[in-house]
Amino acid sequence: MILVTGANGQLGSDVCSELKQKNISFIPCDIDSLDITNKESVFDFFNNNDISAVIHCAAYTAVDKAEEDFKTCLKVNVYGTMYLAECCNEKNIKILYVSTDYVFGGEGTVPFETTDEISPINYYGKSKFMGEVAVKELCKKHFIVRTSWVFGEKNTNFIHTMLKLSETRDFVNVVCDQNGSPTYSKHLAKLLCEIIETEKYGTYHATNEGFCSWYELAKKVFEIAKKETKVFPVTSDQYKTAAKRPHNSRLSKKSLVENGFRQLPLWEDAVKEYLNNIF
Repeated sequence: MILVTGANGQLGSDVCSELKQKNISFIPCDIDSLDITNKESVFDFFNNNDISAVIHCAAYTAVDKAEEDFKTCLKVNVYGTMYLAECCNEKNIKILYVSTDYVFGGEGTVPFETTDEISPINYYGKSKFMGEVAVKELCKKHFIVRTSWVFGEKNTNFIHTMLKLSETRDFVNVVCDQNGSPTYSKHLAKLLCEIIETEKYGTYHATNEGFCSWYELAKKVFEIAKKETKVFPVTSDQYKTAAKRPHNSRLSKKSLVENGFRQLPLWEDAVKEYLNNIF
C-alpha cells in the first residue's frame, strides 16, 4: 500500500490517478486525514495502516509568503518530511520526496546536475533542501526527485493565470530572464509511480524536455489557445517579488537516463496536451 501525501494537490491528485490506473493500492492523505507536522500522528498513522512506500507530494509552496512566514514553511517542508522519513526508516519502507530546482543558486545557463552545489536564494528553496537532507540522513531507502515549473489540472498555476488574464487584458508583461522546463503534473506523476516501484535509490531531476523562459511559455500558451492577448518581455528587476527567483532553473536529466528511466515529452507537447484536457 503506497501512502500519497498532498493527495488533494496538483501533483498528488495525479499520482493517485496514476496509481489507480495501474491497479496499485494506495492511501491518499491530506491535512484533514494526516497532519504530517505532528510526529505522534504520523507514527500512529503508520502503525494503523499497512504502508509499503511513501510518495511525499505534500509541501508548503507559497514561495513569496515563505519569506515572511518561514516558521510555517519549515514546519511543513522540513519537520513534516523528517517525521515521515524517520517512520519509513524504522519500518524499512521507501520514501520518494518531491523537491525543486529552487535548491540551486540559479545562475549561469548550463543545466544543473544532481551533484552540483546547493545554494538556495530564497526561504522556500532552503526549506526544500533541508527536507532533502532529512530524507537522506534519516531513511536509507529514499528517492529525491527535483522538478520545476509544475502545472496541472488542479489548482492555480502559471498557465491557468495567463488564460485568466487573457479574458480581460489586451496584453501581459512576463519575465523573460528566468529559464526552465514547464512540467505537466500528469507526466511527472507517471514517472514518480515508475520510480517508486524500483530500488534505484538516489537523487533525480525530472521535468518535461526542453527549456524556455516564462515569456516564451506565455506566448506558446496564447498561440495554442488562439488568444489574441499580446505578451511583452520584462526583466526580473522590472517585476519585483518578495522572494528572489532563479534565472536558471534548467535541470539535467542525466541521472534519470543513466538509471534507465524514460524521459518526459517535450514541454511544448505537454502544454498542448494540458490545454486540450482543460478545454
